[in-house]
Amino acid sequence: MTYRNTASESPHHRCIAAPLHRDWVSPGVKVKLNQGRIIRNRYMEGRMSLFKTVPPNIVQSIRAFRVTELQEEAARLEQHFLYAYCAEAVTKQQVLGTIATAFHFPKHFGKNFDALADCLTDLTYKAGKQPGFVVVLEQLPNTQKFDKEARETLLDVFRDAADFWAEKKVAFRVFYSFQ
Repeated sequence: MTYRNTASESPHHRCIAAPLHRDWVSPGVKVKLNQGRIIRNRYMEGRMSLFKTVPPNIVQSIRAFRVTELQEEAARLEQHFLYAYCAEAVTKQQVLGTIATAFHFPKHFGKNFDALADCLTDLTYKAGKQPGFVVVLEQLPNTQKFDKEARETLLDVFRDAADFWAEKKVAFRVFYSFQ
């Protein structure tokens, strides 16, 4: 699928998967990191899944979920937790830049929807087996330069990524909120 791009956007859009990082785990969650892999402890093993009623490949409003709970559940499931706080962004370029920085995309990321799609799918898949993803896009802007159409296109990119990972039998859950 190709997403609309403007002529001013960079054609470069290669990216790699972001590894798990100890800073992504809430201070109250008791986990150990072993060579980048999160090891579950007994406290986490006994809990009922926060995602009991959430399909494994979905893009949905964050609603009643709290970011820290989603982060803890990703750690418990040994999945990547990707978080972008977009409240300061006003334009499409700023939103994509915020996501690229938060998700550790390379500096040459193209800041367009096609580049985002590549980073979330093919290039990440080529980086090796993936345990699953919990993605949070918080406070997506509602501005004249990032209007409803731009927000829907962004969410469509994430929906297509969820479909891609569903075919690979890898969970890809995306939670978002608007300003």
